[in-house]
Amino acid sequence: MALVLYGGQVASRTRSRRWHLSVVRMVPFARALHRTAATDGVEVWTLRYRFRGWNGADRSPVVDARWALAEVRRRHGDVPVALVGHSMGGRVALAVADDPSVRAVVALAPWLPDNEPAQAVAGCRVLVLHGTRDRRTDPRGSMDFAARARPLATEMVRIEIADTGHAMLRRTGVWTALTTYFTRSRLVAAVTGAPVDPTWPAPVPNPVDPVASLRLRV
Repeated sequence: MALVLYGGQVASRTRSRRWHLSVVRMVPFARALHRTAATDGVEVWTLRYRFRGWNGADRSPVVDARWALAEVRRRHGDVPVALVGHSMGGRVALAVADDPSVRAVVALAPWLPDNEPAQAVAGCRVLVLHGTRDRRTDPRGSMDFAARARPLATEMVRIEIADTGHAMLRRTGVWTALTTYFTRSRLVAAVTGAPVDPTWPAPVPNPVDPVASLRLRV
């Protein structure tokens, strides 16, 4: 199972709707995951939050994500799950990575305030992607998180994508290719026990843009 988590706002009790830009932005990723991994038996869900905001201590989307993971188990049993989240959704994914079903997380331009707890990623495989021109979420925040999480995670990779901003509208093929490759390969490995390619992410599998556009930091 791949569970897609979109972005949101710092604080809002407004109902989340399918036409909101943050939701629409993740539709191409969900479709790409389906095209790439359906033949391996991977089902793709997009979680619709109750509210648009994180909402402080309530952590509203975290509650929703934990409900969704319980729903996966209720419907499909103990299957491995990969989380793919953008912005606030990236923060949600990293927060619920301690769920026993979660094997992999892809955090796209994640919103990670200073000293965001990293303990939840222990034993998980994590890919963090951040554009160098992001003005909405700070790339330094994801770099700091990756550095702190690296001793805990089974795998921790952080990649900067040059000349792209928060909306992921430039070099879209790179964002999508890295996300789908990591998600599919880690889920397949979780099911079959197949080894993970130790040479990844250099060179990038099936690159759709020059490898020079990527700056790797792990």
